[in-house]
Amino acid sequence: MKKIAILGSTGSIGTQTLEVVRENGDIEVLGLAAGSNIALLEEQIREFHPRLAAVWSEEKAKELKGRIADTDTKVVSGMDGLIEVSVMEETEILVTAIVGMIGIRPTIEAIKAEKDIALANKETLVTAGHIIMPLAAENGVSILPVDSEHSAIFQSLQGNEHKAIHKILLTASGGPFRGKRQEDLLEIGPKDALKHPNWSMGQKITIDSSTMVNKGLEVIEAKWLFGVDVDQVQVVVQPQSIIHSMVEYVDGAIMAELGTPDMKLPIQYALYYPERRYLPGDRVDFWNLGKLEFEKPDMDTFYGLQMAYEAGRRGGSLPTVFNAANELAVSQFLKRQIKYLEIMEIIDDCMRAHKNIENPTLEQILETEAATYDRINSRR
Repeated sequence: MKKIAILGSTGSIGTQTLEVVRENGDIEVLGLAAGSNIALLEEQIREFHPRLAAVWSEEKAKELKGRIADTDTKVVSGMDGLIEVSVMEETEILVTAIVGMIGIRPTIEAIKAEKDIALANKETLVTAGHIIMPLAAENGVSILPVDSEHSAIFQSLQGNEHKAIHKILLTASGGPFRGKRQEDLLEIGPKDALKHPNWSMGQKITIDSSTMVNKGLEVIEAKWLFGVDVDQVQVVVQPQSIIHSMVEYVDGAIMAELGTPDMKLPIQYALYYPERRYLPGDRVDFWNLGKLEFEKPDMDTFYGLQMAYEAGRRGGSLPTVFNAANELAVSQFLKRQIKYLEIMEIIDDCMRAHKNIENPTLEQILETEAATYDRINSRR
C-alpha cells in the first residue's frame, strides 16, 4: 500500500489525484491540505480518512474541526500546517498541487524529510529551481513531474541519456485566443479567457494558458527539471493537444508522448512510476483524427512567453518577478480590477524595474515576491 499526502486536494489536480486513488484502491492518503474549500475537504476526509488535514485559514480550520469532530483526523492551519502535512513520517510521495509560491517551503521541507515529490506546482521550480534540484539530489529524492507536458518529456526520456538531448519540443494548444492579434483582445473579460479549448483546469492556470504565460513558466520549469538551457526548449503550438511534448536527440530522432487531454494520466504515472497501469477513459482514434497540426507561437501578441525566455536566460530573482507579477495581475483581472492586456503590461513593468539578484536565497525569493506585489498594488 503506497502512502501519499496531497497539498491542494480540493483543486483540479488534487481532486483528480483522489480519483486515481479511488480507481486503483492501493494508495493510502495520510494527509490532505486545502485553502478554504472546507465543504469539499470534509467530504474528502470522510471518504479517505487521512490522519492529518491542513487548512490555510485558521478560522476555517476551526470550523473544519467542528464539522469533523466525530472523526480521528487532526486539523492544523497556516504554513506550519502545510509543512506538517508535507513531512508526515510514513508518507512516501507528496503531491504538490497547491497553486503559487506558497508551495516552495513545504516542498523544501518534504525533500529534507526524503519524500519523493509529484510536482504539479510549477512556481516552485520557476522561482527556486536552483535550490530545489540540488537539494533533491543531495537527499536522494525523485522529482516526478505531473504537468502534462513535463510528464511527456519525462516519459520520452526513459531509456535514453540526458546528455543526448538536443532540444525539448514543448507543445502548447495556443489557448482560446490562438490566431488573435492584440487589438482583438482589448475587451476580453474573465469569462472569455476561461474557455480553454481542450483542458479542464483551475481558473489561474486557464488564464495563464490564454496569455501563454503558462507556457513560459513551463519553459523555465523544463530548464530545471531536465538540466537544459532555456534556448534548448522550443515551444510548438499543437492545437489538438494530442502530442503532449517531445524530445529531439542529437542524432535527430524525436520521441513523443501522445494521448487524449486527460490529467489523470500524468498523475497516475507519477504516483506509480516506473509502473504503467490501466487507466479508463478515451483513447486517441487516429482514423477519426486524420491529421495533426503544428504552428509557431505568436510571441508578439502573446509576449508573456518572450518575457519568460528572458527571465529564464537571466535567471536569479527575475523569474520570481515574472511569476509573482503574473500571479497578482491574474488575480486582479479575475476580480475585474484590470483589463486583460494589462496582465502583460504589469509583468513587463515589474521586470524592467527589478534589480536582479544572481543566486537568491529562499528569504530573498520571498522578499522579491513581496516587493513585486507592493509595486503592483502601488499602481492602484
